[in-house]
Amino acid sequence: SSMASWAASLVNFAVGKLECVIGCFGLPIDLPELDEQGGLFVVTAIIGLVIARYRHTIFGRKQPALAVTVPEEADPAWNKGEVVSNPTLKDAGAPDRIQTFDKCTHRVLGSGSVKAYTKAEVDAAVTTARQAQKFWVKTSFEQRREVLRALQDYITRHQREICTVASRDTGKTMVDGGFGEVLVTCEKISWTLQYGEQALATEYRSTGMLMLHKTARVEFVPLGVLGAIIPWNYPFHNMFGQIISAIFAGNAIVIKVSEYASWSAVYYSNIVKAVLQALGHGPNIVQIVTGYGATGDALVRSGVDKLTFIGSPEVGKIVMRSAADNLTPVVLELGGKDAAIICDDCDFNQVCNLALRGTFQNCGQNCIGLERMVIHAGIYDRFVETLAPKVNALTQGCPLDGDVDCGAMTMGIAAAENIQRLVEKAVQQGARCLAGGRVNRVEGSPGGYMLPTLLVDVTPEMDIARNEVFGPVMVMMKAQDDDDALRIANSVEYGLGSSVFSKDYARAERIASRMVTGMCNVNDYGVNYLCQSLPFGGVNISGFDRFAGVEGLRGCCLTRSITSDKYPGVRTNIPPPLQYPVKEAGFQFCESLINLFYAEGLWTKAKAAARLATL
Repeated sequence: SSMASWAASLVNFAVGKLECVIGCFGLPIDLPELDEQGGLFVVTAIIGLVIARYRHTIFGRKQPALAVTVPEEADPAWNKGEVVSNPTLKDAGAPDRIQTFDKCTHRVLGSGSVKAYTKAEVDAAVTTARQAQKFWVKTSFEQRREVLRALQDYITRHQREICTVASRDTGKTMVDGGFGEVLVTCEKISWTLQYGEQALATEYRSTGMLMLHKTARVEFVPLGVLGAIIPWNYPFHNMFGQIISAIFAGNAIVIKVSEYASWSAVYYSNIVKAVLQALGHGPNIVQIVTGYGATGDALVRSGVDKLTFIGSPEVGKIVMRSAADNLTPVVLELGGKDAAIICDDCDFNQVCNLALRGTFQNCGQNCIGLERMVIHAGIYDRFVETLAPKVNALTQGCPLDGDVDCGAMTMGIAAAENIQRLVEKAVQQGARCLAGGRVNRVEGSPGGYMLPTLLVDVTPEMDIARNEVFGPVMVMMKAQDDDDALRIANSVEYGLGSSVFSKDYARAERIASRMVTGMCNVNDYGVNYLCQSLPFGGVNISGFDRFAGVEGLRGCCLTRSITSDKYPGVRTNIPPPLQYPVKEAGFQFCESLINLFYAEGLWTKAKAAARLATL
């Protein structure tokens, strides 16, 4: 009742003001006042309009029923599979298969193997995708948003299953899965839903004085079929990140997943296909192929219209050579050796927490992980003394057996042993190991584990300071001042991401501007990737071109320039002096035209105009 009375009073007040305004124009008007019942009607109408306008925000959208089979291994309590006696990807008895097993327990996942696609099968997948894309390209942006919304709905309702599957296939913890697999994928979908169409909308550009009678525009046209070769460290996000951009831009995509994360690809790809089918679209615009290097090479040579490769510099060079045969454009993201410059005026506690997360997220298997802490001398000892016990206290084990800080190495014991050798060599070269430093044998879990490690007093010439470790190793390096810190940070061949920590923002920005990297975060770590409006990529041997952001979405398209007539009947014609056969006055005409538009001084322009009038 009080709400209705308030609404009636408000409406009557507004009506009174309206009568005054109208009366000023000599048009007297007397509108009846609202009573309490009228106020109740107004309140109800306003609430109804708000609900109608924001009904999807308030209640959510009705999403289609999906036919997605969740693997039984997505249950954290599952322990039925037999333990693989030979925990390697390739079984000598079946060289055309990839063994699938839990990276922590070595229990068989699924049927125990997936096939390695042949060149003929890869070519067939590309052909199938190309046929499906002919229909998909005709869909509207709203139809594509429907697909993304349905994906988002499924992901948010099945986070635990998605992360459990990723944990079994790669050895990561559930928290690492939540951050690195689900959160970033949801943010990418959210950004694409809100800004994707705007990024791909036709842009009109200036024409210049000579072409004032024309319009100039840029259109972003789907390329057709994209290819992607993705790594194993984030199997869900690496797949979905490529799919989201590709299909929203109107393309089909063929993805070659890593042989180290082939089992999870079946479940993850089925989610996308189920959404497409439920919404009445052909599921064949997304094709997943599994296999070894030969399968990846077949995809590079298959005739896809553009290829993204995420991996190492060594394999990236091979991809480029193969792509050159067809002049296939490539996007290369080839890892990093990211440095965090930590100034003496930083927020010390904040940096300590971020240093731990930035180093040990996903057990260090992170392309933008903090591989080098470059610390000012004034706080170096304090930093070492603070973090040494914290690193030593980190727990490790099979993530699905209980909460642990670090899981297993996806590439198994061999990867852990390689990292141990790097650490041992660094110690021989003068570094001190204050935590970990060796392969960890976890009771009841035969997977490959590397203990969370802290190396201090590392110098730029050491191997561990120059090569990407891709493991749970915190490296601390001392710098005397800002210039010395930049010298150390920029001393590697990589140039992917970086961080700078200082409470003096001007100082931090100066340092950031001199970092030779494709990305930099001031007083933070890795958050550039949560800002999905930003492009992702590096320089030097970290690769080139970009995915993500406006640039990445437009990179899924042909950038086409188009001019047209601005005014009906006004068209470009060749002036008589320039028509074939060329006249004697042809060059004089060109010279005068150039002076009219581009020469300095009004007198020069006037003379040029007068001369043009006589030619």
